[in-house]
Amino acid sequence: MLDANRSGTATASPRVAATELAVPVAVSVSPLPRAGFAARCTRAVLSPYARLSLLLALLAGAAVCVVLFEPQRLLTHGRPPQLGGAAAAVVFAVAYGLCTVAFVPRPLLNLAAGALFGSQLGLGTALAGTVLGAGVAFGLGRMLGQDALRPLLRGRWLKAADGQLSRHGFRSMLAARLFPGVPFWAANYCAAVSRMGWLPFLLATALGSIPNTAAYAVAGARASAPTSPAFLIATAAIAAPALAGVVVAWRKRHHLRAR
Repeated sequence: MLDANRSGTATASPRVAATELAVPVAVSVSPLPRAGFAARCTRAVLSPYARLSLLLALLAGAAVCVVLFEPQRLLTHGRPPQLGGAAAAVVFAVAYGLCTVAFVPRPLLNLAAGALFGSQLGLGTALAGTVLGAGVAFGLGRMLGQDALRPLLRGRWLKAADGQLSRHGFRSMLAARLFPGVPFWAANYCAAVSRMGWLPFLLATALGSIPNTAAYAVAGARASAPTSPAFLIATAAIAAPALAGVVVAWRKRHHLRAR
């Protein structure tokens, strides 16, 4: 718009001039970042049920390896001749721990430890393998299975077992290790799903496994003389806790039913 001043000259209004002379500037608005394919895949892989599936796959693979390699041949074939002394004991302890994760019965491994290394070294080797295998199973269960399995603890017996393990971890695990009625692998994974700490679990496993492991190691070392006093005492030490475990389990069963 033109305005006339006193001298008769037409001038442009500053407001109109600024409006008309303004150059439009395009403003680019970037869209909000969206979760990419990699992020979605990461969330899916790290989900509780995906980790539980991985745990089941690992355990199934370990069980297949045990069937194929047959670690029970140690009882009949002995240890490899190229290994001797401390090296053989270390290798056996590591193999012992991995075999317990793969559901190999501990009594078989304990007998093999006694037969291969004698009573004392066999006991130490078997205990080391026991703690190692329990720690590996506990770690796998805690990292891969706890988040998926804890929401499923709805039954009365399951809740009672979880509460016992969570509140009285050391005492409960010590009792489970002393009485051989509870399978070793079952105690490991039940403890992993509960809120039990690492230290009570490992300490109770080490202490509670001594009597039973020692009995089997002595029996394995004296298997060539089944009428010897050491073998007979070891056999009695194996049978007595098993019988006591059956009695305690029977009484606990009636106690839980009455609640």
